[in-house]
Amino acid sequence: MGAAHSASEEVRELEGKTGFSSDQIEQLHRRFKQLSGDQPTIRKENFNNVPDLELNPIRSKIVRAFFDNRNLRKGPSGLADEINFEDFLTIMSYFRPIDTTLGEEQVELSRKEKLKFLFHMYDSDSDGRITLEEYRNVVEELLSGNPHIEKESARSIADGAMMEAASVCVGQMEPDQVYEGITFEDFLKIWQGIDIETKMHIRFLNMETIALCH
Repeated sequence: MGAAHSASEEVRELEGKTGFSSDQIEQLHRRFKQLSGDQPTIRKENFNNVPDLELNPIRSKIVRAFFDNRNLRKGPSGLADEINFEDFLTIMSYFRPIDTTLGEEQVELSRKEKLKFLFHMYDSDSDGRITLEEYRNVVEELLSGNPHIEKESARSIADGAMMEAASVCVGQMEPDQVYEGITFEDFLKIWQGIDIETKMHIRFLNMETIALCH
């Protein structure tokens, strides 16, 4: 009885932290056990056999994001060697669809958290900035996974995205300012008005509700 009570308390605590329902937590726990091979933690190599990630052009960035201390809310930089189930839920919570029944402020906060997760994927050295070239490369990588877009078209679209980002960043600079890269505030402006729900979607172990760049 005590163990059951303790387990339900733990589930309620995870519900409060992540926003997932108890059913979703149970489903994610099954996925976690599949990934970890019934071990208490997951390491990067556990992602090697995930079919939905195998052909994704930004696979390495997605996997890295699971171990990024910034996304785990454990520090401003660095990577964890392994993650436990609560860490796993923390990462998955970034992918939950935004609850539009929440107040405007809460919806905006949720959107900002998703964009911060995306920004961290670009900002691999954790310096708080991404170069235009890095931004361009990731856009091209994303487009290269689309069978309906030819390589030349992907390159042209990526060039256009880079120029658009440059106009947002450089256009707001003071005359004596030196351009040092795209900050998170710049990134928010670049993504303003873009439907993040459709831009962040990937199936993860046959789950439909996971959202990531796809």
